[in-house]
Amino acid sequence: MSMDELRKHLKNPTLEVLQAAPEPDQQKGVEPPPLEKAIPEGAKRIDLVPVGQLTLGTMPVAAAIRERKSRRKFTDEALTIEELSYLLWATQGIREIHPKRVHAFRTVPSGGCRHPFETYLFIDRVEGVTHGLWRYSALEHALINVWDEAPAGTPAISEICFGQTWVDSAAVTFVWTAIPYRTAWRYGPDSLKDILFSCGHICQNLYLACESIGAGTCAVVSYNQATMDPALGIDGENEMALYVSPVGKTAKGG
Repeated sequence: MSMDELRKHLKNPTLEVLQAAPEPDQQKGVEPPPLEKAIPEGAKRIDLVPVGQLTLGTMPVAAAIRERKSRRKFTDEALTIEELSYLLWATQGIREIHPKRVHAFRTVPSGGCRHPFETYLFIDRVEGVTHGLWRYSALEHALINVWDEAPAGTPAISEICFGQTWVDSAAVTFVWTAIPYRTAWRYGPDSLKDILFSCGHICQNLYLACESIGAGTCAVVSYNQATMDPALGIDGENEMALYVSPVGKTAKGG
């Protein structure tokens, strides 16, 4: 794709283009897609610390903004289950669900309240959670196990991230995927910019929440789509990996 073609995706479409676009499914009366992926029957599950019981995140917002930076040096310390609960709530937690379950109000903004994301976690060091791949169910505020042992041939996460070895030192690596139809159901072809904006909101919340608990993260967009999607068990078409952010406890100045 040429740079001129890429620029087109950065601009809002003209009114004429929008009027000529196919009518979104919402306007056709099509039922909205589910708020999140279903939990497979029999899947191993770990309930997280309820939001009302979280005691973390007391750092002033101004201090978190001032101290925020990309951090790639992590200690060997594990995250507690409360710390992980807090980071997941800060990035995709649900505040309120529409009575008809059309949408859910979360801790981050998303155009039309569509929230087209799923959160996957490559967990290495979290107290009380086994090593493996987990998915966050925001509706249940719980971890759902995807696998304990990676499928045969699955590369290390650092290899998926094109040899960025520091990624392997993270206690947990967040991977956000996008399910584009959740946004397209409402906005049709005019969905791309909103999906990308919304994912940025999530990651910034992670940066600030990490700072408030003595942890750090560094957003990664350099990864191999062809190996990341299969590692997550997704098809790469109806759902695809979009953004990666390794997290760990940090030493002073890390």
